[in-house]
Amino acid sequence: MLQKPRSRGRPSALSQVDRDWARSEDTSRDGATAEEEVPSTSSGPGTSLLSGRRSLTAPAVGPRTQKQLELKVAELVQFLLIKDQKKIPIKRADIVKHVIGDYKDVFPDLLKLAAERLQYVFGYKLVELEPKSNTYILINALEPVEEDAEVRGDQGTPTTGLLMIVLGLIFMKGNTITETEVWDFLRRLGVYPTKKHLIFGDPKKLITEDFVRQRYLEYRRIPHTDPVDYELQWGPRTHLETSKMKVLKFVAKVHNQDPKDWPAQYCEALAEEESRARPPPPPPPPAAAAAAEV
Repeated sequence: MLQKPRSRGRPSALSQVDRDWARSEDTSRDGATAEEEVPSTSSGPGTSLLSGRRSLTAPAVGPRTQKQLELKVAELVQFLLIKDQKKIPIKRADIVKHVIGDYKDVFPDLLKLAAERLQYVFGYKLVELEPKSNTYILINALEPVEEDAEVRGDQGTPTTGLLMIVLGLIFMKGNTITETEVWDFLRRLGVYPTKKHLIFGDPKKLITEDFVRQRYLEYRRIPHTDPVDYELQWGPRTHLETSKMKVLKFVAKVHNQDPKDWPAQYCEALAEEESRARPPPPPPPPAAAAAAEV
């Protein structure tokens, strides 16, 4: 079963949503992390909201539940994606008016979480046009810098971000996950099986048909389940194009943690890396092969 990551003194940026990547059988809902990181918006024009981070104690959220905060982040992500369609800079005042409302006290935290979700799920980077301008745009992050290319799997389309999320869920859950568990997680990201998505189109078709047809995923019915459920595993193409270590690094980057924070998954990924590095055994000599056939 999965293990919770060991704390290394760095809080998970996605709080409860992140912990679902690698939580054990415990299904209880914990509160938000004690510390949160806020985006820096003062290091120059075009500053990414994922750079220049610093930690501070999270503001009090009063009676709000973790579920309410997660839904607010999902709502903010959808608002930013829709506003970006017109390619007009998005004003902070509009964000506060149409989305944030009485969540102003946690606005920096919500904005930072939305920025991370936009980058790692949808392939967009949220940046402030100029320092202290309170005006934002989304830029295409699908051509990652060299040091991020391996982690992000050299993704070339927005759907690859979703694929990496699903591959991460499968690996962190012991290499097999039910379809129900996948949708339970994706709903927290604003991705639903029955709703058309602005970026992904039909998410259910994309995951259970397109990725399966492309052999990135295996999709099988689980026998003797009522209601009917399915399980997903990595497909053969995934094993050829990426590795467990690359996917674990992706998960760790989303968490703002180190891959070693998940000892079981790290050891498994490391063993696979070592296995791939070993040269294949030489073929048997002709005489030995002929003797074996006899």
